[in-house]
Amino acid sequence: MSAVGERNDLGLTAWDRYRILTSYRTIAMVGLSTNYYNASSFAAIYLDANGYEIIPVNPVQAGKAEILGKKVHASLEEAAQDHPIEIVDVFRPAAEAPELARQAVAIGAKVFWCQLGVISEEAAEIARAGGLEVVMDRCCKIEHARFFGGLRTIGLNTGVVTSRLAMKLPER
Repeated sequence: MSAVGERNDLGLTAWDRYRILTSYRTIAMVGLSTNYYNASSFAAIYLDANGYEIIPVNPVQAGKAEILGKKVHASLEEAAQDHPIEIVDVFRPAAEAPELARQAVAIGAKVFWCQLGVISEEAAEIARAGGLEVVMDRCCKIEHARFFGGLRTIGLNTGVVTSRLAMKLPER
């Protein structure tokens, strides 16, 4: 372990994650739940409140519900018809990640990001071969909070030394 929060080499460097979170603003969340008590919902609500455009992708809920007041898409391909997607954030089992990586490449995403516990070397190889940056076993919400001061309010050591309150993302 080289630094706080650097438990493995699947998540790129802290600088890379910071750069990704400050460079890209449109996140397709695959597996975003309509149950507001699920981790995906907490992440989506937090990221939406912090200036990201969240695109819900959930084949089971597509056409039946809205999430965060937004249309739920059945697939990444469908979502990409309505929105240019920069980050594909995966809240699905690792066994589904390779196919999702193929779809992320096909729609021209920039980053393939798998949530905590979602690890697939095959998916990582597919995404990298397609030109995407790959982050695995990390949470966009936790990483954003770590970099922008949101974790220290509950006493967690973020590894970021600052006396400032959470910062707003730079405007594009």
